[in-house]
Amino acid sequence: MGQQFSSQMSDCAIDADGMMMGSHLVFPSQISKYPYFPSGTKSLLSKVLTRDVWDACKDRTDKYGYTFQQCIFSGAKWVNSGVGVYAGCHEGFYTFAPLFDKVIEQYHKHSPTDKHISNMDFRQLQCPDFPADEDAMINSTRIRVARNLADYPLGTCVTSQQRREIEQKVVSALSQFTGELKGKYYSLGSMTEDERKQLIADHFLFKGGDKYLESCGLERDWPEARGIFHNDAKTFLVWVNEEDQLRIISMQNGSNIRQVFERLSVAAAKIEEKAKFANDEHLGYITSCPTNLGTGMRASVHIKLPKLAKKPDQFQAIADKYYVQIRGAHGEHTESDDGVYDISNLRRLGRAEVDLVQDMYNGVKAMIQAEKRL
Repeated sequence: MGQQFSSQMSDCAIDADGMMMGSHLVFPSQISKYPYFPSGTKSLLSKVLTRDVWDACKDRTDKYGYTFQQCIFSGAKWVNSGVGVYAGCHEGFYTFAPLFDKVIEQYHKHSPTDKHISNMDFRQLQCPDFPADEDAMINSTRIRVARNLADYPLGTCVTSQQRREIEQKVVSALSQFTGELKGKYYSLGSMTEDERKQLIADHFLFKGGDKYLESCGLERDWPEARGIFHNDAKTFLVWVNEEDQLRIISMQNGSNIRQVFERLSVAAAKIEEKAKFANDEHLGYITSCPTNLGTGMRASVHIKLPKLAKKPDQFQAIADKYYVQIRGAHGEHTESDDGVYDISNLRRLGRAEVDLVQDMYNGVKAMIQAEKRL
């Protein structure tokens, strides 16, 4: 486990071989000695960064030149991070395996020898339509996946030219969409003020200024070569060159989970015909943050459960049984004061996409049954 010391101690007060992490750091290259973390640091990085890991990795770089210090800089600078590590490229997960294997095993319970199988076949979902009284409890359904292109480093390490190429490839694929998926791409750098206001009103716009993403290199050259595509019906959305090179999102009002997953599956396959995604049989789809590895999927509904919410132990027991997560409907770390909750799959890696959507459906169904009994 990483060493922790009182934050009042100066670097030199620790020892000749170590230095204190914290917001005083400006550049990754400043991490020249074994990192110590202030007392109370809870990040996964601080738990797994032992001296053995540091000694094994500190002088390594990945094939694109991304250093170990760059991998850990976000969590080293911002010691309140939950995880605190990012990769520079697909191969980086193996270059820095002494670190990433531990992070992945602790976060996903996925060992270095475990395999991941991807399956986006919506026809395998067992999710009959909800009856009218249950459908009325569900406000909306949303499923997203994170993807990155196989022929490039991750967003942490791309050059501005590579980022532009990625945007061009993705937009070229999106421009060929027809029917329900047909839509328009809005570049962050060149959209009009009216377009920007409408994207904000639709809750589609993403913005820069995230200190964690800035610290790992994901917000360099902002807002160049970044943008948002959505279809005419506003049920399908792609974020280009945000935390991952693609965030592909399918959503609609109501409870038709299969319809939302089918739209996502069809669209992702069409994009990959033009721009192959980074993937392997151990880690699944590759993402810049290891927490999203595997499926890169978050499948969720916003659902009204006012009675069940008053029995938190029962609510959580159902969530645990079906591997789903309960959040306030207004985002991560929020409580719900209107009885509306965001229920999503908890697992990402080691299970196929179709299985995770099934988890979410089964968990929501069980929660509805419990609500109706109360």
